[in-house]
Amino acid sequence: MKIVDFSRSFLTFRIDTEKKPTRTGSHQPPYTLNNARIQLECVCTISDQNGYREEFALGASCKTERVGVDRDIWTEPNADFVPIFGRERFMHLKAFRQAGQTVKLYPPSLGDQPERQVGLISTAFDEVRIDIERRESEVLSSTEQVVASVLANEVLIARTQLTTPRYHVTLEYPVKTINANERDWVFQTDTGPVLLPDCDLEPDDLISGMELAYSAFNCPEWIEFLLRVPTPITEEIGVHHYSQPVRWDANNQLVRIIR
Repeated sequence: MKIVDFSRSFLTFRIDTEKKPTRTGSHQPPYTLNNARIQLECVCTISDQNGYREEFALGASCKTERVGVDRDIWTEPNADFVPIFGRERFMHLKAFRQAGQTVKLYPPSLGDQPERQVGLISTAFDEVRIDIERRESEVLSSTEQVVASVLANEVLIARTQLTTPRYHVTLEYPVKTINANERDWVFQTDTGPVLLPDCDLEPDDLISGMELAYSAFNCPEWIEFLLRVPTPITEEIGVHHYSQPVRWDANNQLVRIIR
């Protein structure tokens, strides 16, 4: 089978304010043109029995910045920034020092920038590319194969399939952290982030319900996710934190990329 090679898979969004005003920034960009290339963290493919099928790409987390300035690169207040792109829509997740905090879009006449900004790609960007590189791979069919591949520093990709009454969901994501035990023959992934969709939504709304999660499994039949959700610290203060566990029946595979 072929699996995503995340070391060579990227999304790139292009902003050219000479063609189209920016709708996702919180400051006036220093230049009129920028291509932001971001490595992929997860590819989430959702399909149903009516012919719907869509791939959603999760980009790596970065920080809000001014590109090309000679000082004061980081915007203040600063935010974690995570991009998610589907076929026609995008969602930008921003997390400031406190859950619920927002900033003004630029220009300020556009109003506040929400923590979950959803929109049409065609209205916000000059161009978006999602380049997914797939490589030949081998499914590891036993715990012994998994442990041996871990200890040999093989490049491993996880493939998790989830089924609901309406949708079939396939998650592909790199295994960055994994535990292996060659005495008792045990393994366990602990990796992320991945995309976890809200499968109660209609296809056009799926991107707005995507959540970030870490995932862990040690067998093919089930998986536990830890969702990033607003998490209270005091009665007045909350942060975005991976704190809500969710368990799913699943079909999990670990796959070794063939070099």
